Amino acid sequence: MREMTDNPVQFGTDGWRALIAETFTFENVRACAQAIADHFSETYGKEKPVIVGYDTRFLSDEFALSVARVMAGNGFRVQLADRPAPTPAISWRIIEAGGCGGVVVTSSHNPFRWNGIKVKPHYGGSASPEIVADIERRVPAILANPASVLLAPAASASIAGFDPVPGYLKKLASQVDIGRIKAAGLKVAVDPMYGAGAGFFQELLAGGSTTVTEIHSERNPLFPGIRAPEPIESNLPDFMRLLASRDYDIGIANDGDADRLGVVDEEGTYVDQLRTYALLVNYLLGERKLRGAVVKSVTTSDMTRLLAEHYGVPFFETPVGFKHIGPLMMREDALIGGEESGGYGFRGHLPERDGILAGLYLLDYVAATGKKPSELLKEVFAITGPHFYQRLDFGLEPGSNARIKATLDAATPTVIAGRPVVSSDRTDGWRFFIDEGWLLFRLSGTEPLLRIYTEVREQSLVQPVLEAGKAIAGVSR
Repeated sequence: MREMTDNPVQFGTDGWRALIAETFTFENVRACAQAIADHFSETYGKEKPVIVGYDTRFLSDEFALSVARVMAGNGFRVQLADRPAPTPAISWRIIEAGGCGGVVVTSSHNPFRWNGIKVKPHYGGSASPEIVADIERRVPAILANPASVLLAPAASASIAGFDPVPGYLKKLASQVDIGRIKAAGLKVAVDPMYGAGAGFFQELLAGGSTTVTEIHSERNPLFPGIRAPEPIESNLPDFMRLLASRDYDIGIANDGDADRLGVVDEEGTYVDQLRTYALLVNYLLGERKLRGAVVKSVTTSDMTRLLAEHYGVPFFETPVGFKHIGPLMMREDALIGGEESGGYGFRGHLPERDGILAGLYLLDYVAATGKKPSELLKEVFAITGPHFYQRLDFGLEPGSNARIKATLDAATPTVIAGRPVVSSDRTDGWRFFIDEGWLLFRLSGTEPLLRIYTEVREQSLVQPVLEAGKAIAGVSR
């Protein structure tokens, strides 16, 4: 994570995110939008439309209107979503409409006080590091000269509303056998976490013997009862209790802008993001017999490498973020790309995360095989062996990033949890390999946060490795 500068617009792993009313203000949003408009204009010209969408967060619709007004003020034709929608729905609209790019007002999985902006180039994926660097560098001069922000009236003829849902639903239906899922008689539970994915599974799967029960489907920008709309175990207690009733075959959860997926099995047990990615890889390679490269970020399971080797397909590893994964997927025509956050992208769709499509693929896996999620995971383990993962997040005090970075830069452990360190790397963060496992430290690109990750082959090692990680970084709870 970079230290703060005088520039209030700092893009992280995927987008600019900041606290509402502190840094995420209308003035800064308009300046960011002007920088994006300047970049789009110089890169693509103004002949193609710009697509603008937003999620269910506080004031997201008003911030999106401000972005649209800036785009229109700069001579672009703007298509502005007329309701909250998943980020991948806006990404697909860019492709569908032949747009030069898009902007989504969302803070994804961050807590309720945050909002943010994601920039999508013409291919619908995450903006590359080069693109966001170009946008960032323009902002200070714009803020120093407010007259440089070109703002059209809200009722400008250049701003046209559109419904982002129908085209997206049609695209999803082309990617997976919806009829098979509908006819399978599954009992599916869904938790959109008060976010933009509410109602999508119900609409897609209506009319068959499969039933969908949804909780937390209302729009509530406070995300009550959860720290943040991130579909990880600590944020899904209500959902896991629902599944523990054993009246359901599988549970699907999405984050605030529905580009991430969380899974709960038929017994109410959370299936962590690394195991979920392994399930998706085995579904595409083993069940559907498709072939193509597998891409993962450094924080994602080694099971995917073992599956790629098992099925004889290429395997690639990248730094964290779809701004790295997406371009590699396009270059290699990769079958699937995934990251530890629960974001998974697929060939033939978008070089970007889609939590709705990922959920549909898992539902199809269950429908096609007639097996429960826990049974499908055992089939993965039969190929890869069991793997156990956990992540700890530590909130940081202001100004402590430099201290943490210096500590980790100097760290040269030779033993972790009684296991010798066999190698290390700095692909993204600080990663130390032990026999059949790894420990990784990363400073968040969007929050004042240190994350410590591990994946090992023995469950009894998880906590000792994490405790060793806390000692190395000098943090504690």
